[in-house]
Order: sequence, then structure tokens, then C-alpha cells
Amino acid sequence: MATLPSVLITGASSGIGAVYAERFAKRGHNLVLVARDKSRLDALAAQLREAHKVAVDVLQADLTQPIELAAVETRLREDARIGILINNAGMAQSGGFVQQSAQDIEGLIALNTTALTRLAAAIAPRLVQAGAGTIVNISSVVGLAPELGMTIYGATKAFVLFLSQGLNLELSPKGIYVQAVLPAATRTEIWGRAGIDVNTLPEVMDVDELVDAALVGYDRRELVTIPPLRVAERWDALDGARQTLLADVRQAQAADRYRHPA
Repeated sequence: MATLPSVLITGASSGIGAVYAERFAKRGHNLVLVARDKSRLDALAAQLREAHKVAVDVLQADLTQPIELAAVETRLREDARIGILINNAGMAQSGGFVQQSAQDIEGLIALNTTALTRLAAAIAPRLVQAGAGTIVNISSVVGLAPELGMTIYGATKAFVLFLSQGLNLELSPKGIYVQAVLPAATRTEIWGRAGIDVNTLPEVMDVDELVDAALVGYDRRELVTIPPLRVAERWDALDGARQTLLADVRQAQAADRYRHPA
């Protein structure tokens, strides 16, 4: 029997990351769990070893800190057993744009975009050399909806979607599967950390249901998985409209409405 690749999961101590860890352990994958809270990682690792008889390594890291991020990058570059990266670690935004301090903005972007991109960049060359592997990036439906008001957070998640689509174009011909997962509101600790009472939000999905749906998309090799989206054709229509627009804007001259000012 072929050995299953190990899975490195960021933000693995709770919520979406912890459920991904349990689900992949149940499938027989060894794990590398990354998060800031080592005691919670250790407890989860012990539970998964006992329940599923898999190897689980714990790697404590705050991915907003350059030295700690670099340690995770090194693990991804050098550990040939890791064939799946679940880029899950992220933080939410509390308050509007003008309420954000420079430190708030820097931390949000550092975790949600910079760390995620660097970790994907750390593993991708090795996966390409092997001709196989997976990168799963956790985005959000907020990245499609400025109307929801979380401007910086939504911008970071729009970045994650775009990055995933671009990586798919570059890496899928080389045997690498890339998936972007776009949850809507999900019952995790991210809300409390941002000072938001999750119970005040409408239509909140349980985290187990979210991850199980994401894994259905994973098994189907979807590029974009939106677990709450009931009519799949709506995403297809949106993406099709984008591609039509792309054809329209590939022009050497300005549109007529901009060439004849009133």
C-alpha cells in the first residue's frame, strides 16, 4: 500500500484547523500541527495519536513573527513526507476601516496573506519536483462581498482566492492540486478573538459541517469550494462573467465613453 502524504495544518489548535486534523487523521494521514498554543496542540496531538494511530508532530509558531514563520517554511521545504498543506491560520477584523490601528492592519495582513503565501511558496517547488501534492487555502465569502463591511479582512480573503486561482493555472499542469475554500460565517473562536459575539450573527455554520463539505470539494478536486452555496451554477456564472469581462478589457484604446468627454 502506498504511503499517504503527511499533512501540515496551520491554525490547528481549534476550529477549522482542528477538525481538518481529525478528518485527515481518520483517513490515515500523519500530521504536522502548527499554532501558537502549544498546550492545546499537545492535547489534540495526543488525542489523535490514540484515536487514529497516526504520527502527529507539533510545531508551535506565531506566523506573524518572521523567525517562527521561517521555521515552518523550513519544515515545508525539507520534510519530503509532507505532501498536503492546509493554509488555515487567519484572524478576523473588529470594527471598520477607520478603527484599525497600524498594528492591527499589519498583523491582519501578515497572517492572512503574507504567511499564507510564503508557506505555499515554501512547499510548491518540492511538490512540483515530485509531480504531486496539494495546497488548500482557506479564503472566505467575505472576499466576494465588500457590502459585509470587513474591508481589510475581506481584501485579504479576496487575495487568497486570487492567489489560489493563479496557483492553479501555474501548478495544476505540474500535478499539483490547489483548492480555495470559501466559508461563510462559521462557529469558531476567530469571532471571539476579534471581539464579536458569534451568537449575534445570522446563519452560522457548525465547523464540522464546514470542513466535511470542504472535503467533499477536495475529493472532487474542485478549485473553488463554497460550502453554503446551494446553486453551484451561480459561481459558474460569476466566473464566466469575469472571463467575458477579461476579453472585453484587452483593448489597446480607451472605450468610446472615455474618449469623448461631455
